[in-house]
Amino acid sequence: MEPLRFDSMEFRFACLIWERAPISSGDLVPLCGEVFGWKKSTMYTMLRRLCQRGLFRNENGSVHVQITREEFESRQSEQFVKESFDGSLPRFLAAFCAHKPLSEEEIDELRALIDAQRRK
Repeated sequence: MEPLRFDSMEFRFACLIWERAPISSGDLVPLCGEVFGWKKSTMYTMLRRLCQRGLFRNENGSVHVQITREEFESRQSEQFVKESFDGSLPRFLAAFCAHKPLSEEEIDELRALIDAQRRK
């Protein structure tokens, strides 16, 4: 799986689309002008980049989601653990907990996730 790398503006733009998709590209132009201060050409350049990466599809002037935000975040987190901790989730959690103790709520959530994985 190809890692999806984004700069902060690309991610903010993607979030804007995820919140509103499907949306017409014509409606995105004034929205991006208002939110980001972009011109029409800038919006279309950014949209083209994200479409080329397979995140969205601009078909007949309508922008559709190809990869959901949840799927994107899942891929990003998998890639981070792979690159930073040799793919070891336990090593990641150990490093994370070394300087920030988990709350009881977080521990319960993690136990629920682990239990759900065991049932699969």
